[in-house]
Amino acid sequence: MLGRLVATAGQGMRVRKLGGNRAGEIRLTRFLRNGAVDPQAMIDEAALRTADRCADRHILAIQDTTVVRSSGGGGLYLHAMIGVDAGDGAIVGAIHGQFLSRDQGKRGTQRARPIEEKESYRWLEGADRAAKVCAAARHITVIADRESDIYEAFTRKPANVDLVVRAAKDRSFGKDQPSLFAMADALPVAANLAFTLPAKPGRKERDTQLAIRFSAVTLPHPKNGIYKKTPDEVRLYLVDVRESTPPPGETPIHWRLLTTYAVSDADQAAAVIALYRAAGRSSNCSAP
Repeated sequence: MLGRLVATAGQGMRVRKLGGNRAGEIRLTRFLRNGAVDPQAMIDEAALRTADRCADRHILAIQDTTVVRSSGGGGLYLHAMIGVDAGDGAIVGAIHGQFLSRDQGKRGTQRARPIEEKESYRWLEGADRAAKVCAAARHITVIADRESDIYEAFTRKPANVDLVVRAAKDRSFGKDQPSLFAMADALPVAANLAFTLPAKPGRKERDTQLAIRFSAVTLPHPKNGIYKKTPDEVRLYLVDVRESTPPPGETPIHWRLLTTYAVSDADQAAAVIALYRAAGRSSNCSAP
């Protein structure tokens, strides 16, 4: 049951749907509200079962944070991670989960605190948890969106894990040098991919072309904040994916993916994109 709860966490937990009918919804609600139920124990038990299914698989460990209950500028949130088989897209199970209680007034103190004392530490904890739960896997790729674009997440990644993260911010490389995003804009197109953009509310499905650029990048140590035993720089690879000719009035697709995978040719760049797609961020992308 928990595996299904976590699998739907990114879209909100639908108790009625999980219950199957009104009676099932009531039973499930009573169970979840029972004081004897320990959510963390449920998550830990689910992770143990996931561990047994990871052997000899390439596991995509996908993590994200969703709102459980909103309250003004804060509320209750769930940070969840599920395992997906990179080969066939099957959900392997829950890997990690933790509830977060957010309030207001902490933003101004973020830079004065080490990463371990920040809420964003959850992204590093998720990667560490994936490395342990999925230790029997052939390989582990942790995939996350912009919130996990954190310097320490790259420098502290477990040895048996690779990362594919969507870049959240531009970075400066120093005086008289182009920034990360400006550098990406200047890269030559290495390949083009045919892509079917799935429909969503307010947008029709459409076939399009994606231009692929890539480059090795060395990210410098952030200038602000508290960083203990953190390298001065980290070597990563940038895969830039953008729609070549979007229809008039439509927002073009544009992903900037930072990865620990080595990317030295178009095939390796396409492989990184395929992993990102397999995590459920997009679909139906194939080489022309």
